[in-house]
Amino acid sequence: MGTESQYIQYLLSGLTTGSIYALIALALVVTFNITGIFNLAIGEFVTIGALTAVSLLHAGLPATLSYCIAVLVAGLVGALVERATIHPARNASVLSLIIITIAVSIVLRGAALLIWKTYPYTLPPFVTAPPLRLLGASLVPQSLFILGLAVVAVSLLFIFFEFTYTGKAVRAAMMNQTAARLVGINPGRLSLFAFTFSGAIAALAGIFITPITMATYDMGFMLGLKGFVAAILGGVTNATGAIIGGILLGVLEAFAAGMVSSGLKDAIAMVVMIAVLLTRPTGILGSTRNSA
Repeated sequence: MGTESQYIQYLLSGLTTGSIYALIALALVVTFNITGIFNLAIGEFVTIGALTAVSLLHAGLPATLSYCIAVLVAGLVGALVERATIHPARNASVLSLIIITIAVSIVLRGAALLIWKTYPYTLPPFVTAPPLRLLGASLVPQSLFILGLAVVAVSLLFIFFEFTYTGKAVRAAMMNQTAARLVGINPGRLSLFAFTFSGAIAALAGIFITPITMATYDMGFMLGLKGFVAAILGGVTNATGAIIGGILLGVLEAFAAGMVSSGLKDAIAMVVMIAVLLTRPTGILGSTRNSA
């Protein structure tokens, strides 16, 4: 493989993983904009979605039905987490709420270990076809589904926020929660929606990526961390920035791992986060919450 083909291969790999980071970052940004906190347990919902789908598939359910139920389960777990932990502590400080999400993350990871043990699992690819050739680089068909998922998710979110009453209520609460309360918008319900939505979209990300990366009980930790970095990179209040941040982080990781060392793949995320926080704390497209 020539040098140009290698660069294209890095780019395709980066776009694939970056799309997953973007989806997780998107879930984080929506939750942050509505509740004012980062749901640091988001990575565990990636795990729940992927491993629940694996279990249902092994139980004999059709693949599509298994994936739909897994997404619903993750969404319900997100709703349960919000009602059981965040809602009762809604008047606590932001720091306390973030610590609660960390505790939830540890609990969910422990539960996943008890249920699925330490074995790696996989899901069949959505289509069985040989890798595609593109300018000397190869791309597995599953990557196209991951890229397509990111595009569809962003498009549906745009329609939701622009053309539905609930979406406009969410935007109003994002801009000014006090004013939103005055016009009858219930922030508690929006918080429930945010956790349910973020759980479901993270589960989708887990299902789509498992045919390529496999799934384990602790797969969500690093994915959640990368999603968090992508959200910081793009701007914590900006959904478009979250998508750009995720894609950019995935591409940077792929080039760093390919051109320098694969050991840098995870370290690059931390380097990027530190660099962004030092040079542009609001991210590429973000603005501070106070100024939003």
